[in-house]
Amino acid sequence: MKPAWLNKKINLKHCSQIKQILRTSGLNTVCEQAMCPNIGECFAQKVATFLILGKNCTRNCNFCNIQKAKPLPPDLNEPERVAQVVKSLGLKHVVVTSVTRDDLADGGAGIFSDTVNRISQQSPKTAIELLIPDFGFSVAALKTVVASGPQIIAHNLETVPSLYKLVRQGADYQGSLGLLRTLKEIAPQIKSKSGLMLGLGERPEEILEVMNDLRSVGCDLLSIGQYLSPSQKHYPVKDYIRPSVFGDYKEKALKLGFLHIESGPYVRSSYLAGEYLS
Repeated sequence: MKPAWLNKKINLKHCSQIKQILRTSGLNTVCEQAMCPNIGECFAQKVATFLILGKNCTRNCNFCNIQKAKPLPPDLNEPERVAQVVKSLGLKHVVVTSVTRDDLADGGAGIFSDTVNRISQQSPKTAIELLIPDFGFSVAALKTVVASGPQIIAHNLETVPSLYKLVRQGADYQGSLGLLRTLKEIAPQIKSKSGLMLGLGERPEEILEVMNDLRSVGCDLLSIGQYLSPSQKHYPVKDYIRPSVFGDYKEKALKLGFLHIESGPYVRSSYLAGEYLS
């Protein structure tokens, strides 16, 4: 049974407009696909995190609600449609993420780049944040994304290294750290960001070690939230972390030198994304 501080109600009453825009445009959001508990709040404010490169993921992380199946070929018109919706909604800050596409030679980096370029052309004042997969740790793919000029590039470690085999099958902790390190080496002007979920069975000292690892590779921004299992088929919640503990982690992260941290039970990587650059 969830504790009292996790009693947020998902209210979609005021979300019909943005849902209609998304359906008409043939676009997906991680808000819907990942069953984000903040969807009612964000959609009511006309804020969404776009999910590009289809709905089917080639990885099998058992904490995630994204569908695992053979993906369709990339939709080359998708970047233009994303840009049009960003403009129509008048977004000041937009987050674009994707499923993992291990089937593509560049991991989808070209579509990410095209999406950034088209948003920048149509909405030049909009801050653009990308939440990227690891692209198979291809430096060439990372450089393709960097060259498009987003303000933030995020890549989530998600959890502590001791839990990767249980939670993040197919991912590599040191590889993801290396990606964030390379990002700062080739584009120090871009803010780097990562995200962690708590409640998977990690120990407090492990979280502190991960935060130190992130700072060692120059990571600027951090989100920390409570893991909530999407269904009984997914990895189970091991612990519900008290809000005060999230506050303690935020305080410790700031002392380590992170420029901005959002830390709380309902925090997700793209939740309150616009606050990170304010």
